[in-house]
Parts: sequence; structure tokens; C-alpha cells
Amino acid sequence: MTINIIKHSIRNSSLVLLTSAIFMLPTLSWGAQNCDKPINDFDGLYCLTKVYLEADKELNNSYGKLNKLLNNSQKAILKRGQLAWMRERNNKCSYNNEAGFYVNIGCATRTTTNRVNFLNERVRECAAGSCRDSRLGE
Repeated sequence: MTINIIKHSIRNSSLVLLTSAIFMLPTLSWGAQNCDKPINDFDGLYCLTKVYLEADKELNNSYGKLNKLLNNSQKAILKRGQLAWMRERNNKCSYNNEAGFYVNIGCATRTTTNRVNFLNERVRECAAGSCRDSRLGE
């Protein structure tokens, strides 16, 4: 349940950034269609956010696949590891101050992609019958 609350919060923050960019700059839609050459920072934010949201979707899929392969004890270990990873990602890639909430979306995407790769490695291990509980909590 806590994981869902945190994921919801992160996803909402990303969506707020994306929505703000869309409404603040009407020309965003034509320039952002070509993410190879964004014409300004808002186009770049739009493109980076699209990539982050896809990485987050892959993260949720990989977590779900792994979770289905585990017994209750292993699921608890995985959940603790995932919550710790989320705290680390948030500390590394975002901060709050009196001026606002800031997310380094490139950092968040790289960190999330690395976690997807880690979870997929655990899926392969567990599917092969060599699931190591100690790795699930990382």
C-alpha cells in the first residue's frame, strides 16, 4: 500500500510538470513531436517526461512479474527493498525548498531504468529456480 502511495505521488509530480509545461506554452505540441531536436527547455521537458513515464511503466511491469514468482516472505523482502530504492532515488534525483519542488528527470529516468534492469535480472533468476532472498532486498 505504501509503495502505491509513493508511486502515486511521484507519478503525480511528473504529471504536474508535464501538464504545467503543456498549458504554459501553446507551441509545445508542434516542437515536442520531434524529440531529437527539442526547440526549447519546455519541449525538452516534455520529451524527457515521456521517456521517464515509459521507464516507470516498465518498472511497474517488472516489479509485478517478479512479485508473482515469490512467496509471501520473499514479497515482503522485495517490498522493503523497493521502498528503500524509491527513497534513494528521490533523495538523489529531487528536492523541495521554499521556491518549489524540483525533479532531475534525467536522473530519475536513469535510476529507474537501472532498477528495471535489476528487477528483470531477479525475474530471470527466480524463474530459473535460483531465487536468492538476499538479492530481493537490494
